[in-house]
Amino acid sequence: MTSTNDRVVPPAARRRRRPTKTGVVLSEELIVETALRLLKEHGADALTVRRLGLALGADPSALYRYFRDTDDLLLAIADELIGRTLRTWHPTGDWRADLRDLGMRMHSGAHAHPQAAVLSSYRVTGRVHEIEAVEAILGVLRGAGFPDPEAVRIYHAFVDQALAFAALDAASVALPPAAREAEAGVWPALYARLPADSHPNIAATARQLVLDMRHSAYPTALDMLLSAAAARLAELTAGECAAGPGSGGEPLQGPGRARG
Repeated sequence: MTSTNDRVVPPAARRRRRPTKTGVVLSEELIVETALRLLKEHGADALTVRRLGLALGADPSALYRYFRDTDDLLLAIADELIGRTLRTWHPTGDWRADLRDLGMRMHSGAHAHPQAAVLSSYRVTGRVHEIEAVEAILGVLRGAGFPDPEAVRIYHAFVDQALAFAALDAASVALPPAAREAEAGVWPALYARLPADSHPNIAATARQLVLDMRHSAYPTALDMLLSAAAARLAELTAGECAAGPGSGGEPLQGPGRARG
């Protein structure tokens, strides 16, 4: 899809459903779903007007009624991946468990659509599902008692970590099978055979390296982040209690407290 910034389509018109030549009712949702399928089957090269039009049984120019260009479509794809994650996530009120569950679901969603994740994980969509996710994550953190500056700082680290690992691991999954197998074989074939006299640290940990490097480090990194966040919350809570009423110190402001 080439850029058509000089022909911005009104949102109402873009949302209108239109039948294709084959009688299929064209919509933004159907285009995004079809694009996700093509990306999964054929990789990034599938994201063209011509291929999408053929897959939808529609004139390629009809897609411009819904998306200005491929970048506009890519943002919609990224937002749909966020939406699919949110639809399966059900917070329980335990902030740490809820964020861990959300992070793991984000990671699984990237694995389900690795080609799309590689293309979109670093994008800011500004769309409905992303806005919903930002609101929900900040709500979990503020509800746990994190002051607003800390809630934003931890939100930022949590989301960037999740998206970074999503892109990294999705890129690995998206490799051709032969390349993936060759890379996995480097650890037992090369690293596990390095001599202790020249590489003592690798030799000492070779067995664990071979086992561990098969898997994503995201669960470990996520647990470390959440442990650090929990320690920070305990530190803030202890400081707030130590300040106490009448101590002369201004207590840390949490959610729901008046701000002067």
